[in-house]
Amino acid sequence: MAPTGKMVGPGAVIPVTMDWDAAEIAFFVQAALDEDIGAGDSTARAIVPADLRARAQILARHEVIVAGLPLAERVFRALDQTAQVQTRIAEGGEGGPNSVPAQVECGARALLTGERTALNLLCHLSGVATLTRSFVRAVGSFKTQIRDTRKTLPLLRRLEKYAVRMGGGVNHRMGLYDAILIKENHIAAAGSVGEAVRRSRAFLPRPEEIPEMTAYESFAPSLERWDEALPVQVEVRNEAEMREALAAGADCLLLDNFTPHEAARVVAEARRRRPGCVLEISGGVTLGNARAYAAAGADYIAVGALTHSAPAADLTLLVESGPRL
Repeated sequence: MAPTGKMVGPGAVIPVTMDWDAAEIAFFVQAALDEDIGAGDSTARAIVPADLRARAQILARHEVIVAGLPLAERVFRALDQTAQVQTRIAEGGEGGPNSVPAQVECGARALLTGERTALNLLCHLSGVATLTRSFVRAVGSFKTQIRDTRKTLPLLRRLEKYAVRMGGGVNHRMGLYDAILIKENHIAAAGSVGEAVRRSRAFLPRPEEIPEMTAYESFAPSLERWDEALPVQVEVRNEAEMREALAAGADCLLLDNFTPHEAARVVAEARRRRPGCVLEISGGVTLGNARAYAAAGADYIAVGALTHSAPAADLTLLVESGPRL
């Protein structure tokens, strides 16, 4: 499941592709089905003939940005290798009310047994993508990009961050390993912003000291190297912390819980002190004020709600009976 990717600014790892046929995906899909099916789908076995084949449409009840169809397809194929899924709206594409993102054809029992697992995943990921697109639209023509956080459901992070990309957002760090992000509790432990940054810089190895990195298993990505380019980002709560972080050599600042007016002032001052510093705004951002925050001039706006509070898309699966084989 590990994607190929590239670094776009400090702390922004943007996977380019998703390997939907990776062993981790197959394991995840099977575990999700096992949770639901248990000893067997009693209802389908009682009612549906084993040789019946059926067709169904996945229908959107409202405007939706589609994300997760390849995953839904693998749910049905795990139950019936002959399952065919015809995509009608591409990943990241928009469907209106009563649109049909995809059509599924397979054994009727497999269709009914896999319906809920497939829809649970598809509705959740499409919900993340849809909310992300709303924030992207809210910032309009400003250069500021919408990006996510680590506020994701355990074991679903890579899928949720994929959905953010389908909605037009970008990803922040994937985990604790691909960026140093100094937050208020780290600062408290170190004693000051400057000391926390100094320790981070001292921690990073020289090029000749770069160790070989072993691949993480399951949903963590494989990393080819871990080196001195690891970005150091500092969460700052006021202008004084901003100045201290920049003086200590931070690559990126996260302005936490500033008002739009305060953020604009601090961004301007940070740009004057360090033109190349990457600036991000986080905390209290809503669809109603996202544009005002974008006007402050930061590079990114971080929105935890993209993944922790996105409402599920309203998608349903409607079956048409087919002839017996």
